[in-house]
Amino acid sequence: MQLSASQKAATAWSAIALLGLFLFWLLAPVLTPFVIAAVLAYALAPLVDGLDRAGGGRIPRLLAVVVVELLLLLALLCVALLIVPILAKELPLMRDQLPLLFERLGVSLDPWLAQFGLKLSLDAASVKAFALKYLNANFEDAFGSLMSSLKLGGSVAFAIVGNAVLVPVALFYLLMDWRRFVAALQQMVPQRARGAVDSFTGEADAVLGQYLRGQLLVMLILAIFYSAGLTLFGLDLALPIGVFTGLSIFVPYLGFGLGLVLALLAGLLEFAASVGPGHALLMVAVVYGLGQLVESFFLTPRLVGERIGLHPLAVIFALLAFGQLLGFVGVLIALPASAVLLVAIRRGWARYLSSGLYRGV
Repeated sequence: MQLSASQKAATAWSAIALLGLFLFWLLAPVLTPFVIAAVLAYALAPLVDGLDRAGGGRIPRLLAVVVVELLLLLALLCVALLIVPILAKELPLMRDQLPLLFERLGVSLDPWLAQFGLKLSLDAASVKAFALKYLNANFEDAFGSLMSSLKLGGSVAFAIVGNAVLVPVALFYLLMDWRRFVAALQQMVPQRARGAVDSFTGEADAVLGQYLRGQLLVMLILAIFYSAGLTLFGLDLALPIGVFTGLSIFVPYLGFGLGLVLALLAGLLEFAASVGPGHALLMVAVVYGLGQLVESFFLTPRLVGERIGLHPLAVIFALLAFGQLLGFVGVLIALPASAVLLVAIRRGWARYLSSGLYRGV
């Protein structure tokens, strides 16, 4: 069977795409920092261009890139510093409250287990000694353990440090030459396909822009909601935990789960000696239960989901698939990448429906 010229071209492009995907899968560990930098550059390039336009050409692009990248690093540092007050307060509380929690747990469980002929013995003194041993500023053992783990997993530590240095460097060069990179990619597209590719990239760019704006708005609303809700229940660490939970929603499911665990731990340690652990359980159930309902049924569908058009099952599959391919970075880019794929699938499906193959011609 003789293939037409268009069929040969489609076959060649399909083979090239499959080869590219295979190489991408093989080089995923090496490409990870460049993928992160490219995603950040895509999101930050409009801000750099805006500074260029606002300065009327008087602001060098180098200065605009440095300002934007410094603002990004400052924002990431502020998010990381949210963990500092949480750890600074929780570690001493764990040392003091864990023995009491275990003692209360033993008192509560003993009568129930006795019905089945079981006996639970929780020695408060032993638990306290254990807590003091591992939580009471034993920096020498902790430092020795850390150094030992770094020696055993030196390649992992080197990769983390290397990525932390490489991502800002790659981001700097991408932002500096973003227009040139985009123009070079456009030049690679054959002339007869320029219109279709430009239309596709325009639609994908609009979808991604709507996704980013919607996601940022969801994060801001949830940060305010969780902070206010935890404050109403009297949690001392309401502000850092609430803000951290809201901002970490950017990582679907994982961010919410981590914020819930932090709030539950902080509530148990703070309220165990006063109003009891039930107050912490009620706080987490009410605040995080309402937060999840508001996010799932109102905020995300209205501000994000409707813009992307992904089914909840598709969201879960995308998270698992991209996480398997690229690890934690894959989870971060799963939804925006899936939005672009959805645009391609919609266009391919529309083309198939209008083709002679579908109509049986």
